Amino acid sequence: MMLTPERMAPLKARRLGIDTHHEPTLYLPAQSHVCRSEGFESLSRVQVTTHQGGHLIASLNIVTSELLGDDEVGFSESAWLRLSLNAEDPIWLSHPKPVQSLSHVRAKVYGHALSDLQFQSIINDIVEGRYADVHLAAFITACGDDNLNDTEITALTEAMVKSGSTLDWKLPLVVDKHCVGGLPGNRTTPIVVSILTACGLTVPKTSSRAITSPAGTADTMETLTEVSLSLEKMRDVVSQQGGCLAWGGAMRLSPADDMLIQVERALDIDSEGQLIASVLSKKIAAGATHVLIDIPVGPTAKVRSQEAAERLASSFRAVGSNLGLELQVLFTDGSQPVGRGIGPALEAHDILAVLQNDNSAPPDLRDRSAEVAGAMLAMVKQISLEEGTRLARETLANGSAWEKFRAICNAQGGFRLPPVAHYRYALVAEHTGSVSRIDNRILAKIAKLAGAPADPAAGVEINVKLGDRVECQDVLLMIHAENAGELNYAVEYLNEHPHVIELSNH
Repeated sequence: MMLTPERMAPLKARRLGIDTHHEPTLYLPAQSHVCRSEGFESLSRVQVTTHQGGHLIASLNIVTSELLGDDEVGFSESAWLRLSLNAEDPIWLSHPKPVQSLSHVRAKVYGHALSDLQFQSIINDIVEGRYADVHLAAFITACGDDNLNDTEITALTEAMVKSGSTLDWKLPLVVDKHCVGGLPGNRTTPIVVSILTACGLTVPKTSSRAITSPAGTADTMETLTEVSLSLEKMRDVVSQQGGCLAWGGAMRLSPADDMLIQVERALDIDSEGQLIASVLSKKIAAGATHVLIDIPVGPTAKVRSQEAAERLASSFRAVGSNLGLELQVLFTDGSQPVGRGIGPALEAHDILAVLQNDNSAPPDLRDRSAEVAGAMLAMVKQISLEEGTRLARETLANGSAWEKFRAICNAQGGFRLPPVAHYRYALVAEHTGSVSRIDNRILAKIAKLAGAPADPAAGVEINVKLGDRVECQDVLLMIHAENAGELNYAVEYLNEHPHVIELSNH
């Protein structure tokens, strides 16, 4: 008679305290009877069953030391917490059922178009934890390099929305915005949300953490207030203040997107099709009806040419229309960083300076925020772009945007000042000249090597803009780090790329 997992002798659960990030992982001793009876080997996918009926699929590692007893199974932190285990709980292991949707991933690898049902099957399996990181990487890669057409992007977006929670505000007009990124320091969202909510609009803003950049909006806002809000807390904040500035990953709004982002970050991939699906699935799940997409265009931005920007905008518009969204696209200057700070806390300092009308506030961040907010006001209030931008500037100047920002922060858990790094290194001009070029990608890399976004105070402070006249020994940029080791990494990379800021001799 074949033994079912429940009839086999159970193993004892043991918490090993190993951080495997989001991927649940198990550890079995090489001499375990389960390895022999089930034919498990390292990197096998294993189904876990608890005595309370809980289930989980995890990746298996084999331990050849004396770390575990023959009757024990070790759990990573993510696996332990997901199953809410206690020490020595009985555990049964078995082979999981084959993941049928992987055949669809293989089809996509070979260039076939996928249907709505195929995308839904893939996304459901991802959310249910049936995909290991290697499977996620295969799916992400197969969908990269413009391998998704607009119909497929629509299907992927809908599948991602259906995989998690959705919000319905029972309002005819709920606005949201997104910048496609690639431009260091372009942290307009907190300012824009403050302007729009001060003008009476509803803006339930959920943002992601950084994927390939030194900071995402959620990373920056986390230096100022709580961002890991529950759905109930988010509803309360929006009910009180008309808007919020929260991390979307805490609310299971398009949860598949958060799982894909983890692997995209490791691969340093952010393909256009999945970018559109990621952005619009979060907007729809958060209940948005009107969305503005900001596409910075510049030689070292994510979108490098106007032609590429037009193609991306066309796909955004097509998918948005398919999904019933009122969507507009705004092309902005992506030739250089925005503001002075690159990294969570440094960007937060810029945001506060703009909102508080500080004389030292970076004018480009203020102007860009007013431009984006003005475009959104024009879209929903049926006024001209000039009138919208003027209203946005007035809302900043009279202090009502700052008052609304503080109120939102207090409603989310309290306002706090961002941290300051203790280690710094200055790059100075070697000769007099004018700033002729700034490399966004190298600047972002330096900020990440300095520790951003994991170290909130780390990053780069840039002191010049294109066309600025500088004298010999003027400070061009300052690297900020929370420890000496990461400062050294960043400085070493800077020394290998001394032309991150180029000066002409004219």
